Amino acid sequence: MEFIASMSSDIGTTRKTNQDSVTIKIANTGIGKVAMIVVCDGMGGLAKGELASATVISAFSDWFYNDLPNLIAAGINDNAIRSQWDCIVKNQNEKIMAYGKANGFSLGTTVTAMLLTQTRYYLLNVGDSRAYEIYDSTVQLTEDQTVVAQELKYGRITYEQSLTDPRGSVLLQCVGASQIVMPDMFYGETKPNAVYLLCSDGFRHVISNDEIYQCFNSNICTDEGVMKNNADYMIDVVKQRNEKDNITVGLIRTY
Repeated sequence: MEFIASMSSDIGTTRKTNQDSVTIKIANTGIGKVAMIVVCDGMGGLAKGELASATVISAFSDWFYNDLPNLIAAGINDNAIRSQWDCIVKNQNEKIMAYGKANGFSLGTTVTAMLLTQTRYYLLNVGDSRAYEIYDSTVQLTEDQTVVAQELKYGRITYEQSLTDPRGSVLLQCVGASQIVMPDMFYGETKPNAVYLLCSDGFRHVISNDEIYQCFNSNICTDEGVMKNNADYMIDVVKQRNEKDNITVGLIRTY
């Protein structure tokens, strides 16, 4: 199985800085090609959120280059990925929180990270950035860690109410601003001729799953150029619909 990838990030229409961060890594390994994509949505005044998101991106990049080869050699499995990624998130939470306290301000970031091997994907999530699998339809793979998503899950509000609930952006936890961080982990089969999309919440607030499918299904996303053009086009659509947040999307297509 091969991977092609593209990513785009935009400051949006009203923010003074882009506090989102994104990276995609692809490497040849002893178990075939693997790909990793990480999206972080930082929060904090001025460049503080950008610092938080970039710090977490750097930690996952270091893991990809330094720890993943050893993990593959030893035999990659669900528990090993969960353990190592859980350590990354908790270490970064302590590091970012200590930095904020030392400098008299608060900062934090969401993180959604996905590793794709030839047979299996591994997916971590903290906050409300998202991962989708686009195959026969658009399927959300992560669960938003927000007050509204929790209220909806337990039936305390309806889906229609969730769309206008003023607590829509209130996170249950994030890296750097929560005393304890408990990442969600998800696992599944890596499908051929599928597109895996990770995004910050600014990308998906005002577009539908059907629009995501029409723009990013594997029949459309045939090369990196098309993927990049479609991502940039959809970011422009989101901005025209008055999305005020930073907007970031990363894409990996399998074939």
